[in-house]
Amino acid sequence: MLNLSGKVALVTGCGSMGPGWGNGKAIAVLLARQGASVFGADLDLEAARVTEQLIRDEGGTVEVMSADVKQAGEVQRMVQACVERFGRIDILVNNVGRSEPGGPVDMAEDVWDEQMDINAKTAFLCMKHVLPLMEQQGSGSVVSISSVAGLRYVGKPQVGYAAAKAAMMQLTKTTAVLYAPKGVRLNCVVPGLV
Repeated sequence: MLNLSGKVALVTGCGSMGPGWGNGKAIAVLLARQGASVFGADLDLEAARVTEQLIRDEGGTVEVMSADVKQAGEVQRMVQACVERFGRIDILVNNVGRSEPGGPVDMAEDVWDEQMDINAKTAFLCMKHVLPLMEQQGSGSVVSISSVAGLRYVGKPQVGYAAAKAAMMQLTKTTAVLYAPKGVRLNCVVPGLV
């Protein structure tokens, strides 16, 4: 287990869409168990509050807020709130995502655009606003949650999701090369089918 005492983790999508454990909820709780102070954001504030209470019940340090990380102004507000509360950001977890079914012919253009916004633009905007802080600190870690759907067909048509998750992987790879000399590490986690 890592010792993350003194570290601050910003986790997007920290709530869970239903009962049980989603990726963001599990990541936020685990980071807190390892000693990090967690700043969580979710579109659904009530879902974020469930995660917040779990962390508090275990003695962790946490703050949550509602934020639509598809919007640059909301991301800027979230980052500012995290820094005001904890003074820094050591870890960024890009965990926002959602899949919609459809191939290129039957998927509506607005659904395609939304899939790109939710699954790729959110990571871009969070990196855009957090990386300058990490560069200034001389260290940091960005972990983006992608999907095996970005690598191969997974048995159902979801071209928007697949394309966006592939874009997230390449965004992470390219940005990792740019920021390695600045002491910032970027990784992309690619979960399989659950």
